[in-house]
Amino acid sequence: MQVTRIDKAKQYPARNHNDMCAFRLQGGEASSTENFWVGYSIFLPDGGADKGAAPTEKVYVVLEGEITIIFGDEDVTLHAMDSILIEANEERAVENRSNDICRMLVVSPN
Repeated sequence: MQVTRIDKAKQYPARNHNDMCAFRLQGGEASSTENFWVGYSIFLPDGGADKGAAPTEKVYVVLEGEITIIFGDEDVTLHAMDSILIEANEERAVENRSNDICRMLVVSPN
């Protein structure tokens, strides 16, 4: 068993993100998971991530607030307890268009 307490979670750099903090909860330097990692992201108002794609699928789960995911011409706004699967190599951008913070879990294969 490997427990990560939020007050001990380490921040990690998230390339092409702005006005956000990312913490590793499991995987990477936090634990020895073999197949996935879990991150906790806090997006400030106007924070987000530039358009890009990852070679692996990801799941986003909004815990608090709202976040908008942009896929080409389509925008999807997620609210608390909404989730989304981002397919491998699917290009998207992320924007917090609200005046409140957004707290989100990110689950991704290693």
